[in-house]
Amino acid sequence: MKFGLKLHHSGPGASPAHMLRWTRFAETLGLHLIMTADHAGLTPDVLAQYPDPYYEPFTNMAWLAAKTQAIELGTTVIVVPYRHPIHLAHLTANVDQLSRGRLIFGVGVGWAKQEFEALGLPYAQRGAMTDDYLAALHILWTHDVATYEGPYVAFRDVKISPKPVQQPHPPIWVGGSSEAALRRAVRFGDGWHPIGPRLAWLKQEALPKLQRIADTEGKPMPDLCPRIWCRLTETPLPEDERTMGEGTLDQIRRDLDALQELGASYVLLDTKRNSPTALSSQHHEESWRTLAILAEKAIDLDHETVR
Repeated sequence: MKFGLKLHHSGPGASPAHMLRWTRFAETLGLHLIMTADHAGLTPDVLAQYPDPYYEPFTNMAWLAAKTQAIELGTTVIVVPYRHPIHLAHLTANVDQLSRGRLIFGVGVGWAKQEFEALGLPYAQRGAMTDDYLAALHILWTHDVATYEGPYVAFRDVKISPKPVQQPHPPIWVGGSSEAALRRAVRFGDGWHPIGPRLAWLKQEALPKLQRIADTEGKPMPDLCPRIWCRLTETPLPEDERTMGEGTLDQIRRDLDALQELGASYVLLDTKRNSPTALSSQHHEESWRTLAILAEKAIDLDHETVR
């Protein structure tokens, strides 16, 4: 099981210097992956959760690819309908080239209705658009000259060059917890990427449903690659009130053991809920201290396996 870190790339404490420090801190700890998220226009519904500034994901990853050697770079998650699939195929292939095959492409349908409206996109159709765009992306990545016709996008004789280093394409992690998202993960994903899950829900509902969908579709079960909140407390949190990754060191260690038993291939740690100062520059030091404690006491990191 590999571990990653959600990059602190938005809010009052975010800056190029801090993003680089976060990435180098992750490398120093021996983490395998750092991931950034996606918003295109900071509409009021976005700003309510993610104050500005908000650094753009693809330029972030290209820049960090030049500053690093081994750590994988990914997205948690790209809102697929925000970019035409030809543009998206070119961006992802370029980042995979610049990083020498280190890209993990996390995708989702998006949630910010006002942002969709600002971009002139139909919010109610975002799921169907995402499925259509993902199908088109696969054609663009895997064919020398691509032709595709779907309900939302169509093109003929389009070449994407260079192609991704990773073949047939970078690993796709599909976010979301609805039945439609689980079906999308089976049809298009190498991994399923739920955010902030509870253990009981994962074991009793989500993973059995994912397996049933995979069986029905005749496809393999995608890898479990969750993003969990990372908040260390001195006293135990009630089990029915906390999500995975929150609580005492013992509680978090049990969560990670449970994820390993469930077959998770990656776990992404997100310190957004780390403290009341999570949107300030003080958040960096508090988060790094928490992560250092977890790396020493709870996370089994094999530094030789970091590629």
